[in-house]
Amino acid sequence: MSIAERSLKQQARAFLEGQHAMYGDVVLQQQSDAPESRDGSRRRSVKREEDHSSSSLSWFDEQVAGIDEDWTTAASLAELAEAIDGCRGCKLGATRTNLVFGTGDPNADLMVVGEAPGADEDAQGKPFIGRAGQLLTKILAAIDLDRDDVYIANIIKSRPPGNRRPESDEVEACLPYLFKQIALVRPRYILARGRTAAKSLIGVQGPMKDLRGKMHEWHGIPVIITYHPAALLRNPNWKRPTWDDMKMLRSLLDGENSTTETSAKTSDDQSV
Repeated sequence: MSIAERSLKQQARAFLEGQHAMYGDVVLQQQSDAPESRDGSRRRSVKREEDHSSSSLSWFDEQVAGIDEDWTTAASLAELAEAIDGCRGCKLGATRTNLVFGTGDPNADLMVVGEAPGADEDAQGKPFIGRAGQLLTKILAAIDLDRDDVYIANIIKSRPPGNRRPESDEVEACLPYLFKQIALVRPRYILARGRTAAKSLIGVQGPMKDLRGKMHEWHGIPVIITYHPAALLRNPNWKRPTWDDMKMLRSLLDGENSTTETSAKTSDDQSV
């Protein structure tokens, strides 16, 4: 293990220990127990930093410096998708039909993050295309967003058997890929659908009623947490709070667009 790799692991473990003290159930996986990547090397996870004050995502490159895996240097989403397509970093790699990477605008202002692929997604290799995905499409349309206007991905890229909740080692193996996706898309906002997405991405947990309806943050990017579409199919009573969350998101997007338009108009006026 190189000095850079050892430093990354030490920093990651220090962060996870802090998360464990705060949240109680963050699993601290030993390097010897970590799943092997496809080239036989132990997988390294990118840490979640406690300091979310900077809007720069250069931290990703800093954290993976010295790690010799092709995906870390991918310059585009297409290149990243190709690099991880054969991943066997966790046990789900042996049972999936297709790796479900992500779809949408690679330069989207909004990134939607879900939990994991289901049966339909596993069959076609695309996220959110089953019943829950159809509902997501309608929810986005309700605030005048097309699926092609946003970027959609999941915490993990392989379907868990029986659509069970992802296990901690599976999240640990796959989360760095999501971090890299975010670093490449550079969204202005993130919409986390469901508690698994919220906990895995920014380390918060608790009842959804305590997580939604407020602004969170991930490395300077505002994050809104709301119910997963699958949960809405099980309990339609959650549609009303979800709609409130989506209206808040629409207001944020509109406010930013208004600011952009005002700045452009001011620039035009000054140039006359």
